[in-house]
Amino acid sequence: MNRLELKFPPPLVALSLALLMWLMASLGQPLEVPFGVRVGVALALVFIGQSISISGMVAFHRARTTINPIKASAASSLVSTGVYRFTRNPMYLGLLLTLLGWAAFLSNPASLLFVPIFVLYINRFQIKPEEQVLSSLFGAEYMAYKSRVRRWL
Repeated sequence: MNRLELKFPPPLVALSLALLMWLMASLGQPLEVPFGVRVGVALALVFIGQSISISGMVAFHRARTTINPIKASAASSLVSTGVYRFTRNPMYLGLLLTLLGWAAFLSNPASLLFVPIFVLYINRFQIKPEEQVLSSLFGAEYMAYKSRVRRWL
């Protein structure tokens, strides 16, 4: 299973799951939710999610550290300001909220099955390996940060 660690960019994982969500939704009947409500909820979740993701990317850019999730060992600084005061993984949280927005738009409960798959995959094959790398790079500073700030929210 270690072969999957830090191999697939999380946006690609989210996109793949979004396609599976669409396929699952196309196989069944959607809930009877007015189109305007579906779109409104979906847009709100996607907007919030993308805002959180972009905030994380901007913080990395300001710190002049890598944004590449496949090359965690290239991190040059530990970012703990801005959105990183509330979540250690704002970019992944943003993708999660975007998937929830997509599920709201699809309005099919079966499509929601892929949301926990995203969380489980990202926790196991992306976040845990990143945490190991960050622990080795930043030691006690990272451990203190990790004890203060939750992984997701």
